[in-house]
Amino acid sequence: MDATETILTRQQIQEIIPHRDPFIFIDRIVELEYGKRAVGMLDDFSKTQYEYWVRGHFPGFGVVPGAILVEALAEVGAIAALGLPENRGKIAMLTGLDKWRFRRAVLPGSEVRLEAELTRMRRNFGIGHARALDVTGQVLAEGDLSFAIVDRPEGFPAP
Repeated sequence: MDATETILTRQQIQEIIPHRDPFIFIDRIVELEYGKRAVGMLDDFSKTQYEYWVRGHFPGFGVVPGAILVEALAEVGAIAALGLPENRGKIAMLTGLDKWRFRRAVLPGSEVRLEAELTRMRRNFGIGHARALDVTGQVLAEGDLSFAIVDRPEGFPAP
């Protein structure tokens, strides 16, 4: 798996999506076609900033929670959707999950490739297919996400 070239850094990602520590899980974007697809990397879930999420899941055998993996994939999909000029400055809200399968555990220290493809976009609603892969290309998790693009509420911080 070749994911060496960084297209967007974490700082650039935060200029597009509103997520901030401790709830942003993408380290970088390595492939990007706004309105179509994005590929992000979670470089190492054993970093100190992520310790909170695996400390109790499970003691003595830390496993990245499936919900966090889905969130990371949703963030990658949000980059693809919110990078469009008409969606800049808005928020992508997760509205549904369908057909999810978790095939292998993600352990701290693992590098994870996060792929999201927007399969349907209509005005402020969309559906995407997302999957997480390990460094050998084996699928860790995959499924469909639905989302709505909404205006930022008044007083919500700008990116």
